[in-house]
Amino acid sequence: MLQVYELMKSYGKTTALDDVSLNVSQGEILVVMGPSGCGKSTLIRSINRLTEPDSGEIFFEGSSVMDMDHKQLLAFRRRVGFVFQHFNLVKRLSVKDNVMLGLVLGGMPKSKAEERALSALQKVGLAKYGGSRPEELSGGQQQRVGIARALALEPEIVLLDEPTASLDPILVGEVLDVMEDLVRSRKTTMVIVTHEVAFAMKVADRIILMDHGKIVEEGAPREVFAEPKSDIGQKYKRLLAA
Repeated sequence: MLQVYELMKSYGKTTALDDVSLNVSQGEILVVMGPSGCGKSTLIRSINRLTEPDSGEIFFEGSSVMDMDHKQLLAFRRRVGFVFQHFNLVKRLSVKDNVMLGLVLGGMPKSKAEERALSALQKVGLAKYGGSRPEELSGGQQQRVGIARALALEPEIVLLDEPTASLDPILVGEVLDVMEDLVRSRKTTMVIVTHEVAFAMKVADRIILMDHGKIVEEGAPREVFAEPKSDIGQKYKRLLAA
């Protein structure tokens, strides 16, 4: 479904992605982990070109993402849900309008977009908050609105970039619970960047560990953490044993 070949990305003298290649199969839940600054967010943002790689190739269902012009890229992004670290909600809009905004901008009739938005809010447990403003919600609720916004697109793949990174530790659990429910109830392909080891163990079909811009290990969660071969894998194993 998704193929990434030899991605490179540098910021000045810092190499964020160093020859990264991976495949994601239809329906797979792929979790990307690693220490801060290892390149995992750069990788997931490169998939839909929110970050432009310096070189490499990305194919989605056989089409080159790197060769897409602006119009084609916008159409592609409507097929790819993206959940940001920092919510990125429009403060002046209601929760419902935030969720349906991308649908309306994409040309969907407002009545159908509203129906889709309410359904997505129901899935993340926020159906009664459609008329609220983002600032009236907790951080965890705002991130659940971000997840609903991605789901409303009915995407073929969902990319989640450290969705709990901006949350108070007390609020992390509610977002992880929603994500776990979605993973178990949907067949949508997901690529999830996270630091949450226990969550990854529960939901991932496959885990990729990154360090210094490279993929250093990958496989089924229990295999990776049972006998890790990389230094970062050994650190995660000790964390799980603690």
